[in-house]
Amino acid sequence: MIRSLFVRGLLAGIIAGLAAGAFAFFAGEPHIDAAIALEEAAAGHTHAEAPLVSRSGQVGGLFLATALYGMAVGGLFGLAFALVRGRVGPRSGSALAVGLAAAGFVAVVLVPFVKYPANPPAVGDPETIGSRTSLYLVAVAIGLLAAAAAAVAHRIFEVNGEPVRWLATGLGFLLPVAAAWIFLPAVSEVPEGFPADLLWDFRVSSLGTQVVLWGVLGVSYAYLLYRSERVAGVAVPA
Repeated sequence: MIRSLFVRGLLAGIIAGLAAGAFAFFAGEPHIDAAIALEEAAAGHTHAEAPLVSRSGQVGGLFLATALYGMAVGGLFGLAFALVRGRVGPRSGSALAVGLAAAGFVAVVLVPFVKYPANPPAVGDPETIGSRTSLYLVAVAIGLLAAAAAAVAHRIFEVNGEPVRWLATGLGFLLPVAAAWIFLPAVSEVPEGFPADLLWDFRVSSLGTQVVLWGVLGVSYAYLLYRSERVAGVAVPA
């Protein structure tokens, strides 16, 4: 059973990764090109200085990267689904898949994004990339911890009535997130004069790519699960 759930996660992840790659290509690449142009203009680069990987090569690698990333996320998603099924969330496997994808997006993407949003090329000191990456991973870990705390609180307060249960669930999630927001150091490396609209558009497209990834992952996994249960003759809860 776990193996089949894991394999479905890999397949759903590839589908989601390709969909996210398509969104990133159409919605994000123009902003990256604009940011690169600003970076080259500021550094005095010329077109004679060829990058190690051409822009066409980078665009081609975009879909491979998002597909591989989606497959990795999908595999972990399948294992997480196997862990929580029957323990937390709705009884319907399809509803649980969609809910788990939403929770994963909030924990893995939205929580760290609010504190450390994505930046385009020309934004950020190359010498601080190590510390910025570490802070971002800490924020991801806190998002996962907050989601786990919310799930535990939801289960513990099951017999206390729905208002108390959902209040405990919300506090279980919000308290670690609020602590991270307060105590984690801020990172502000946007150079003076960088276009605010370009920065905003890039961040929106970056977040949109993740919305597509997790949304398609949840829906694809739910569909694959529904199809397999129908084929096997298993009653699918409404």
